[in-house]
Order: sequence, then structure tokens, then C-alpha cells
Amino acid sequence: EDVDIPSRRVLITGATGLLGRAVFKEFNENNWNAVGCGYRRAQPRFEQINLLDSIAVHDIIHDFQPHVIVHCAAERRPDVVESQPDAASQLNVAASGNLAKEAAGVGAFLIYISTDYVFDGTSPPYKETDVPNPLNLYGKTKLEGEKAVLENNEDAAVLRIPVLYGEVERLEESAVTVMFDKVQFSNKSANMDHWQQRFPTNVKDVATVCRQLAEKRMLDPSVKGTFHWSGNEQMTKYEMACAIADAFNLPSSHLRPNTDCPVVGALRPRNAQLDCSKLEMLGIGQRTPFRAGIKESLWPFLVDKRWRQTVFH
Repeated sequence: EDVDIPSRRVLITGATGLLGRAVFKEFNENNWNAVGCGYRRAQPRFEQINLLDSIAVHDIIHDFQPHVIVHCAAERRPDVVESQPDAASQLNVAASGNLAKEAAGVGAFLIYISTDYVFDGTSPPYKETDVPNPLNLYGKTKLEGEKAVLENNEDAAVLRIPVLYGEVERLEESAVTVMFDKVQFSNKSANMDHWQQRFPTNVKDVATVCRQLAEKRMLDPSVKGTFHWSGNEQMTKYEMACAIADAFNLPSSHLRPNTDCPVVGALRPRNAQLDCSKLEMLGIGQRTPFRAGIKESLWPFLVDKRWRQTVFH
């Protein structure tokens, strides 16, 4: 018998990444016809598209005719952006501007994923109307990407979000989950940053926000411009590591807080807390408590197998 294909179509870039996978799943499970595209990790699940190939981008958008495009693809590692500035700018800025132009061409609502790193972190919390001042090249490229998107498509949305975590394929996929090895191997003391204030945010929550924003826009064309979403639990990496240890009943005495400002790598804002009241006023939002979200994300990577049997009983 015929399977009913939903009439609402959404295209997700970066669908192979941590956020993109969650966004694809959220739309797919909520009566949207979702197509994901990726590059290195695309096949067989997603369309393989090089976002720097403007003809390929034009073709998939014109073939699929999406109502919504969620642009998750980016170079999001600040140290990689610093070491490969041209490639990062091509993806974060040029490809984003081109995608916005193509979206406008078919009347699709584009959601461009941006970052709290557009702010310098000196006077939080930040509203959408506050003046950005990125400290590192990553933040600068994402801010330029925002401008390129809105210049090419005045009806697009920019969604700024902070540090993400969720159901990772590898621990290195998130700056939050990557700490799990240091937490688990308690025979070795580990210095953890206790200077930068972060707001770890679950990708499932961001995915829900993207879908809610898209669905609101389908009913109300005034839904556009810049929006902020964030978890509301303020934690340093040291505090996250301790919370992870606690969630799995692991010792944390080997973790050492480092209150110095970090000197290696790209500059980081001290506290770029995002004010999310604009989305909250629209009735949009979802927040998974950190402890519950991190348990769900990390239990497959737990080394102590005895614990696994008892954790969910």
C-alpha cells in the first residue's frame, strides 16, 4: 500500500553532523518530508552535496523544492578555522550566502545556525539586538555568514546557539562529551577549564526549536530575523566534568579546576550567555536537564561494563 509522503518538505545541510542528525530526526518524526545532505559521511543515508559547488546546490534545491532549509553545515572548530581560514570562510560565509540566495529563489524559509561566539562575552546576557564583537576567526566567519544570509534573503532566520552535546558517534564530536575519557580515567589527574562560563545545550532541544520555528513560520510570514536558543544551566568545563562524573557515580577528585584564562588556541569569550526570551515569548523552546541529557549521550562510551547493567534498573 502507498505510504503517505508528508507534503511539507525540509532540506537539512550538515545532516551527518551532531546537530544535523538530530534536526533530520526531529523533522522526519514529525510529519515532514526531510532530505539531508552531507559530504564526507553522506552515503548511503543522505545526499552527497559539496556546498561550495553552487550548481549542485541549485540543482538539489530546485529538484526538491523545500519549504524550509536548515543550514547546519559549518566549520565549527575554532582552532581549525584559525589554521585554515580560507576554507572556513568558503563554507561558513560564501556557501551560506549562496544557499540563502537559492532559498529565496524557491521561496524556502532558511534557518542559518550561528553561535554565541559572535559576542565577546564581557556583558552577558546577550539579546538578539546586542552588537556582536567576535574575539576569534570562527566567530567572525559565522557573523559574516549571518550578514551574507540576511543580505541575500531578507526573510531568512538566524539561530544562535552555544556549545552543543548529544548522542555522539565519537566522543570528539562535542566539546562536552570529549571530556568523558578524562572523567573515566581517574588514575590520572586532569586540569579542566574553570574560567569560561558555558551553557551546554542538547542538540535534541535545538532540533525541536528549529521545527517549532519552521512550523510557526508556515503560519506567520513575520517570523524571521535573529533568534537565540540556549540551555539554562551555567557551567565551566570543570563543572560539566564533575556533573558527568556524578551522573555515572564516578570519582571526581582527580579533576582539577583551572581558573586561569586559557592561553593556547583561539581566544574564547568569558561568558557569552544568550537571552532566549524572544523565542520563549513565541512559545518556542525545550530544555533537557544537563544530567539527564548527558547520561543518555554518554552511557554507550562507559568503560565500566558492570555499571551498564544497573544504570537503567
